Amino acid sequence: MSDDIRGVVDAMQLKNITLGGHSTGGGIAVRYMARHKEHGVSRLALFAAAAPSLIQRPYFPYGLSKQAVLDIIRGTYEDRPLMLQNFGNMIFHNYVTPGISDWIFTLGLEASSWATAAVANTWLDEEALFGDLETIQVPTLILHGLDDRVCLYPLALAQKKGIKNARLVPFESCGHFLFYDQSERFNKELMQFIEE
Repeated sequence: MSDDIRGVVDAMQLKNITLGGHSTGGGIAVRYMARHKEHGVSRLALFAAAAPSLIQRPYFPYGLSKQAVLDIIRGTYEDRPLMLQNFGNMIFHNYVTPGISDWIFTLGLEASSWATAAVANTWLDEEALFGDLETIQVPTLILHGLDDRVCLYPLALAQKKGIKNARLVPFESCGHFLFYDQSERFNKELMQFIEE
């Protein structure tokens, strides 16, 4: 998927952009930075990023269990609405209206089930992001909710440790959708970073 970003950057002749990625998109952004040598990017912003690993590994005890990810994949095929409902219960830390909850659920249903499972499968085997973090040289902003139950907060600490020029901004009382849980603060932090 990082190659798709390169295609857009080249097709639109983009230069000096701030590349942002949320959740799995954060992992894709990290991979882009390493694989394409930061091509066209002058700043990187990671929001609740699934990097360096969404799942626990023998050398990385943070993240979801492998079984939890396998359950998401199985649920995608066997009972997608229930899987999306359970996942939806993990993404917000603060109260959301039924309308917002229903909207997020509908977005999940509209996504391709094959693509949902394919992306979840990448979480199982992705290990190169540990090395990818160390290649990033551009200024990097890491925004992460302390109460994120999808991409646990220790992932943000690992990103900060792995990226030389990174600044971590923890969001208290905030879950995986920090751009919704604390939209004003999220937008303020991001705009300040872009305009620096």
